[in-house]
Amino acid sequence: MDVVNQLVATGQFTVVKQPLGFIKVLEWFFAIFAFSTCGGYSGMFEMSVECKNRTDSDLSIEVEFEYPFRLHQVYFDAPTCRGPKTERLFLVGDYSSSAEFFVTIGVFSFLYSLAAISAYIFFLEKYRENNKGAQIDFVVTCVFTFMWLVSSAAWAKGLSDVKTATDPDRVISLIPACDREENRCREVHDPVVSGLNTSVAFGFINLILWGGNLWFVFKETGWLAIFTGYPPPSQEKQPAPESYGQDAGYSGQAYDQQGSYGGSQGGYQPDYGQQGGYDGGYGQGGYNQQGGPTSYSNQM
Repeated sequence: MDVVNQLVATGQFTVVKQPLGFIKVLEWFFAIFAFSTCGGYSGMFEMSVECKNRTDSDLSIEVEFEYPFRLHQVYFDAPTCRGPKTERLFLVGDYSSSAEFFVTIGVFSFLYSLAAISAYIFFLEKYRENNKGAQIDFVVTCVFTFMWLVSSAAWAKGLSDVKTATDPDRVISLIPACDREENRCREVHDPVVSGLNTSVAFGFINLILWGGNLWFVFKETGWLAIFTGYPPPSQEKQPAPESYGQDAGYSGQAYDQQGSYGGSQGGYQPDYGQQGGYDGGYGQGGYNQQGGPTSYSNQM
């Protein structure tokens, strides 16, 4: 619990309000609807075969089918109208590849969106460090955008074929007894495929979301600065405050040394007061030494 509380405390949940995180939440949400409406589908249609001999008729033939739509494995028993015997008939077509591909892309999109949201909230600094996380995110987003385009188009075509293969009027043509005019065959209930139509719509909505999210992820990669001609901000570490103090101290020490040196040079400057006294003594001594006439006058 301490780890959970620490993660919640350090999480940056405001990123969910930004386009980068908000669109990821929408992708996660719509991916659930896309694969659940397709993967959880089961349908049924009903037909009736009224034979000339009413005792051989079957007025309620129910045919059930579901994901992954391997219709060639779906069968039903239809009357032959030649006694109480029935014959087993199978639907036509296998559309599991497009349906399973669509559901797989939806599941992986759901998982990746959840992982990306977690990275945005709890590891946003590492995500933006050296732009590596954003660049990986951009490449993966491009891949999922393309996959949603392909899977949605494939499933739209597959759904069209599923509707055709499960159309009661078309299935009736598979019953040999319905080829004879004395027998009457008709549909009783059409399959409800509104959920499958919704799955295709969610697929193309996911395509729009992932394609629109490319721009916001691209801005995090730092490649925009390269394309616009402006260099990206430098990733070099700035010197620590201690180094600034050391530099300042070194400069001050050098300055003090220079000042001391200047002071020592100033010590070599002549002391004019001392020189004056020395000159005065020299003058006095010189005068006394050269003061011959004074001594001579005293002798006189």
